[in-house]
Amino acid sequence: MSQLINKIYKNNAIVYKILLFLVAVVAIVYLFPKGGQFKYTFSKGKPWQYDNLYATFDFSIQKTEEELAAEKQDLIGNSKQYFIYDVNKVTQVKQDFTAKINSVQSTDSIPKSELMGLVSVGNYVVDLVYKNGYLSENTQHKNLKSNDMVYLITGSQVEGVNFGRFLVSRDVFQLITDNIGETPYNHGQNVLLNILSEVLKPNVFFDANFTQKSLDESLNNISYTKGLITAGELIILKGDIVEGKKLAVLQSLKLESESKVWTESNYNWIIFGYTILVSLALLMLLLFLHKYRPEIFINNNKVTFIFFNVFLMILIQTLVIKYNVDYLYVVPLSILPIVLKTFFDARLGLFTHVLTVLLLGFIVPNSFEFIYLHIIAGIVTILTVSELYKRANLFISIAQITLIYMITYFSFSIIKEGNASQINWGYFMLFSANGLLSFLSLFFIYMYEKIFGLVSDVTLLELSNTNTKLLRELNEKAPGTFQHSMQVANLAEAAANEIGANSMLVRTGALYHDIGKMLNPMYFIENQSTGVNPHNDLSPKDSAFIIISHVIKGIELAKEHRLPDRIIDFIRTHHGTSLVYYFYKKEQDLNPDEEINPSKFQYPGPIPFSKETAILMICDAAEAASKSLKNPTAQSIERLIDKIVEKQKSDNQFINSDITFREIEKIKKVIKKKLMNIYHLRIEYPD
Repeated sequence: MSQLINKIYKNNAIVYKILLFLVAVVAIVYLFPKGGQFKYTFSKGKPWQYDNLYATFDFSIQKTEEELAAEKQDLIGNSKQYFIYDVNKVTQVKQDFTAKINSVQSTDSIPKSELMGLVSVGNYVVDLVYKNGYLSENTQHKNLKSNDMVYLITGSQVEGVNFGRFLVSRDVFQLITDNIGETPYNHGQNVLLNILSEVLKPNVFFDANFTQKSLDESLNNISYTKGLITAGELIILKGDIVEGKKLAVLQSLKLESESKVWTESNYNWIIFGYTILVSLALLMLLLFLHKYRPEIFINNNKVTFIFFNVFLMILIQTLVIKYNVDYLYVVPLSILPIVLKTFFDARLGLFTHVLTVLLLGFIVPNSFEFIYLHIIAGIVTILTVSELYKRANLFISIAQITLIYMITYFSFSIIKEGNASQINWGYFMLFSANGLLSFLSLFFIYMYEKIFGLVSDVTLLELSNTNTKLLRELNEKAPGTFQHSMQVANLAEAAANEIGANSMLVRTGALYHDIGKMLNPMYFIENQSTGVNPHNDLSPKDSAFIIISHVIKGIELAKEHRLPDRIIDFIRTHHGTSLVYYFYKKEQDLNPDEEINPSKFQYPGPIPFSKETAILMICDAAEAASKSLKNPTAQSIERLIDKIVEKQKSDNQFINSDITFREIEKIKKVIKKKLMNIYHLRIEYPD
């Protein structure tokens, strides 16, 4: 058991990658839609590329979304309108009328014979009004015409009547005046007019609840199919154009096949298939890192960062599809290549983007169109996005990416529809929103720098500003070291540009590589302006200790000021494991009979492990040594640089830095040229 634990401990980096791989596979497969995959691919307006297709089972032809929407709209437009006939209201009105007439009979001087006639007319008007129904005009119902059929609910009975049968207040008043008699009215007729106007109340009301219930029932009873295909029936011939009924039948077959595939008995097999495909994609990513980016592969933090971004893009796209597939193209997948190119390189960014888009092809509709569009956009992203610290660059690049989205979608649309009249222009707004959201890449870059400790060009630009607190302090306390760092930064930047390394990174690292000297500036010759050398009072061992300690103190100072690890790497490695040769030789001269332990005069390392750190080591040593030349000439500079680099090579300082002999020769050539320009003597001007 202890051996197993020791083995796991020794190989903890590999164990971590395996666990990360498994977690990523499970998480991505979990996000995949719970449905089978149709084994044929087809597009509207394209020819059927497979053999003649026959139905292998019975299935219904599904109506399209447009057909269902039109049918629902038709039901809503022609829905039954229900009204309630209130019988109690009629009874109440008749009672009120009788009461009013009786009160008139006892108080008014209308002759009895005339009053009896008025009562007869009044009852006739009441019966006539409520025979047709008195409609309340305060109820909300859709605009109906006179000949529209509506349904009147009277108690437990429902009958269909014309809407024009109902009387409204205007009609009721006209009916009263028509039956009372001719104008001018006498006293009795006026009394009857007032009584009828007062007691007659609406008794027909629109029943909104029952109407809505009836409409909901009709909508629920809509048939989602429009025909049946039986087993053995020909669906489409090879070469036929996929359109019209054939398209509808194929779409129905696809839905039915996917539902049949995704059954409980097949569930585990389909999950197993998804797991294999996702595993292959992520394995390709790991193999790419292992073969072409070993410095990233060995760094678990960076591998985690890459896998996290892949999962994040798939998660966001999945959520959008789940809640509203119409916003499919709003998700700014171009953020992924932008971020990866910023922190790593273009090749890794494009490779990861392509794998991510291929995985998303499992969950999106029209997968070929989606994959083609996003891969083209990803290529444009990689080709155009550069130097994010220049504000205009990102704006121009995202504008180009958005334009590519629009052009590609436009092309697909006219291919499928045969013309431009059916293009969904709303997608162009989605692509514009996609472009705007792509600016979030700056936010993600900032957050990733804080979370994963990565460094972008934007941060490097900020750090390389000589007005930053740390560099300003270096200039004040150790001006000679500051000038040396500036010269080394210029040399290193030129050398990096020559061999295609990260010039911004190496320049920034060069500016900070000697910050440890500011704690004891007078012990370093470039800061000794008075001619007094404090090393004269120290032993060679003590002097070597002070010189060597500027690396350790520089690392501590950098961490105190929260410099990124990639910058601290330059402080660690700029002397590698070389000797403080001057004091080592001095110790040998003072003690010729003793065997001097070189480890007391040796920098702790590590040796450079990237092209950029190797460049800094060469440039730092070359610039410092060039100051020792009393009469610098082209020949002396060339011999000096060759000697320094050969010594570093013989000490195996570059074996971990992935730098070639050819690149080292190019670096030497650049340094020689720059130093010759620096030490070029001007002609002496006459007095």
